Amino acid sequence: MKKIAVFLFTSLALQNIGAQNFIQAYKNRADMVSQTNITNNLTYFESLGVKTTGSTANTNALNWLKNKYLSYGYTASQIEEDPFTYLDFNGTPISSKNLVITKTGTVYPDKYVIICGHFDTITGPGVSDNGSGTSILLEAARILQNVPTEYSIKFIHFSGEEQGLKGSYHYADNIAYQGSTRKLDIKLVFNIDQVGGQLGNNNNTIICEKDISGMSGNNAASATITQELAACTGLYSPLLTSTSNAYSSDYIPFEQKGEIITGFYEYIRSENEHTTDDTFANIDPVYVFNVGKAAVGALQHFAIATTTNNILGTQETTGQKLSEDFTIYPNPAKNLLTLELPQKPQQFTVEISDMTGNIILRAENQNKIDTTPLNNGMYMISVKTDKNHLTKKADHPKITHRYFLVR
Repeated sequence: MKKIAVFLFTSLALQNIGAQNFIQAYKNRADMVSQTNITNNLTYFESLGVKTTGSTANTNALNWLKNKYLSYGYTASQIEEDPFTYLDFNGTPISSKNLVITKTGTVYPDKYVIICGHFDTITGPGVSDNGSGTSILLEAARILQNVPTEYSIKFIHFSGEEQGLKGSYHYADNIAYQGSTRKLDIKLVFNIDQVGGQLGNNNNTIICEKDISGMSGNNAASATITQELAACTGLYSPLLTSTSNAYSSDYIPFEQKGEIITGFYEYIRSENEHTTDDTFANIDPVYVFNVGKAAVGALQHFAIATTTNNILGTQETTGQKLSEDFTIYPNPAKNLLTLELPQKPQQFTVEISDMTGNIILRAENQNKIDTTPLNNGMYMISVKTDKNHLTKKADHPKITHRYFLVR
């Protein structure tokens, strides 16, 4: 993103929170954003080098992103490469690809919330500009993969941003629209660009960006959506908010088509963008983590995620039978978690993992698990049995898992 200056129009937007209701299920999912995942994504993004549009490193980044989505459970049919070509200043054709992942809505499958950010960089590895936005899109997609949303979501990783929004212009002009004909029914475009923060700054505030220029007909709607973004930030993250103008990033081609746009941008500008200093060592990964929480909360609000405590397709309600395989209670757990296995297998293994996938507790043949050593937070419990116990399939063991809270 090429921000010359930041113009503040409103101060803290916490007064807007009252207009939106807090939803516990949204908070539970926002709290699933993993600092470990954010850090790993940022450091791997850095390791890919300078991802100039059209370069081998740029292609490697695209392939890395695609494989991440496959690892989250998205299918090949949900993942689309969107190729484009443009001429550089010397008239040389440069080719690259956007990456588009579509999660279909349950009520409005043909109306889309677009969440986007660019993955191309110039001069340096671009860990803030825009590995930060890239890592947040990945976490949001991971967490919401099996969460029903009324509206469809498109997670779009644009290339060519640093050369003048080439990838997003291509997508807006050729996919979302063809000439003046609208091909995609877009509810809004939510862009995340340069939210890494400078390490050592007081990174406790995020800018929520609204549309104040270009086409005037969509300004009021953008202002409303941006107020909602600020409210969600206060509800689902520890960050304060300020409002500024949208400027020179991948939402602009959509704004020029009349679409409603909003976005996140760092409040205290790091000044490392487009330099060799835009590295992991110079950013604030905790700030990215907190912006990620805000983004997951807001994305659920925009796409209208289910309000039941259904995380990754599992129920979390206290004492409720979660499947035919086993029940856990109480949930949240304080000191002791009880498992009920209806077929009472003689041999089984219980594993408890944190939300990064690290196994932190393992027990054999125990129906009551002491949770006092666990910190407060969300955990996954898995029960593994021999092949003839909890399943009729004889070719491999049965593995089931559930999520629970410790308080």
